[in-house]
Amino acid sequence: MSVDRQGRGFTELERELSLRTWLQRRSYDGRSFRVADLLDAKRETVSVVLPTRDVAATIGPVLDCLRPLERQGLLDEIVVVDAASGDGTAAIAESHGALVLQESELMATHGPARGKGDAMWRGLSATSGDIVVFIDTDTEDFDEVFALGMIGPLLLDPEVQFVKGSFRRPFRVGEVSVPDGGGRVTELVARPLLNLYVPELAGFAQPLAGETAARRPLLESLSFPVGYGVEIAMMIDTVRTVGIDAMAQVDLGTRQNRHQSLRDLSAMAHAVLVAASTRVHGREAIEPFGPGPLALPSAGTIEVRQVPLDERPALRDLATA
Repeated sequence: MSVDRQGRGFTELERELSLRTWLQRRSYDGRSFRVADLLDAKRETVSVVLPTRDVAATIGPVLDCLRPLERQGLLDEIVVVDAASGDGTAAIAESHGALVLQESELMATHGPARGKGDAMWRGLSATSGDIVVFIDTDTEDFDEVFALGMIGPLLLDPEVQFVKGSFRRPFRVGEVSVPDGGGRVTELVARPLLNLYVPELAGFAQPLAGETAARRPLLESLSFPVGYGVEIAMMIDTVRTVGIDAMAQVDLGTRQNRHQSLRDLSAMAHAVLVAASTRVHGREAIEPFGPGPLALPSAGTIEVRQVPLDERPALRDLATA
């Protein structure tokens, strides 16, 4: 194999050039989109799905940013999919004019909902928009850019099938905030996995971001891991279905949200690893290992945590059946 002056193989150089070309072509600034321009370009209906679990402190401001876009006709449907929150989240969302559905009451024949991915899958089934946007609801500094940025590329460019949000994520401990210190599972698990096995996705800054938008036919062709593996699974399945040039990312600015404990992040990382490994190596290669409960050593004993790892089938396949 020929080597360039810096000792890198041409295949590595070609990969770098390919990523740079994609970033230049498919990276957007969410602040560049204007409501009037998107309304002029709008030819498709847009649904927004908001998965919620105990986000009473933030769901109101999120809806206060989204509801004006609905009244202006840019958004056609806003659905809150609640996980039986115990802090009044559902009541607050309803008071802000949102339609609130309980996740386990949707697609009830599949049993109780088992995690974030399950809520997204059930929310997709309960909406009708040609474009569907998923937005996390624990964001403290939410503004309309989150919605405009996610739908802008899809409304303005028919070649774009899938959009992922990117942002700077501070890590806050008490009153101290470390710039770009958040996203620990992304940096320690998801990014190395993608660089190793699906390098065409290495240009995505936040592959595990909850801010995702796509055209309905694509979403309905995908299976959904029920838990935190859903984001990386969607990325890998999408690039294999429509190719990297149909995927885009949008800079949404800064996002400050809740941070989980390291022990909880271990469970999240486990779900991400299983979902990615299933797609990279094949389910038949993973099943013999029987991925199941996560063993966590604790004070001389073992805590066994059940991490939901199963997947919901593509809605398209259910409709066909």
